[in-house]
Amino acid sequence: MKLLHRPDLFCWSEFNTERNIDFHSIAWIRPEGNVLVDPLPLSEHNWTHLQSLGGAEWIVVTNSDHIRASLEIAEKTGAQIAAPGGEKDTFPIPVQRWLVDSDVVVPGLDSIALHGSKTPGELALVLEETTLITGDLVRAHQAGSLMLLPDGKLIDKSQAIASVRRLAQLSKIEAVLVGDGWQIFHDGHIRLQELLDIASLIITTK
Repeated sequence: MKLLHRPDLFCWSEFNTERNIDFHSIAWIRPEGNVLVDPLPLSEHNWTHLQSLGGAEWIVVTNSDHIRASLEIAEKTGAQIAAPGGEKDTFPIPVQRWLVDSDVVVPGLDSIALHGSKTPGELALVLEETTLITGDLVRAHQAGSLMLLPDGKLIDKSQAIASVRRLAQLSKIEAVLVGDGWQIFHDGHIRLQELLDIASLIITTK
């Protein structure tokens, strides 16, 4: 796994040839038990690395399209799975905890329920106020800038923009760790504001 901008954050990735971007998974290493977000399959090297760091206590799935290897890793580590409460009636795998807006996943990690994306109540996560972790709605197909999920996959673009507006109000965000694309390690709040400005301009000029 790759070390990120903090000594307690790691990432592993898989290149998607259809979109020409990387898909990412996040591991937050903490003494009370590690948290994985949207975990992809682990290579032997990454599995050994994760085990050396203490395995996993929780797996957070931001939306049903990001289940990935959650079940397999949960079975191997004994981790519990948390997922969006907005998908409770249709989520395809067993879940031990349903997360809704403003839930504390574990101390220091808070959930935000996003609306208008391709699944109800997609989760974003805020780590200790300064790191935002996103699933599908906010992504980065070009280095240095953020973008929305394409219009054709949105349930409601107005609601999606309202969700981005809320994220852009998180003034302490420095890093934005996206599930799909390029990670943002500096000036995350500014990049979110730029995304909001562009998305709002597009919808008002249509």
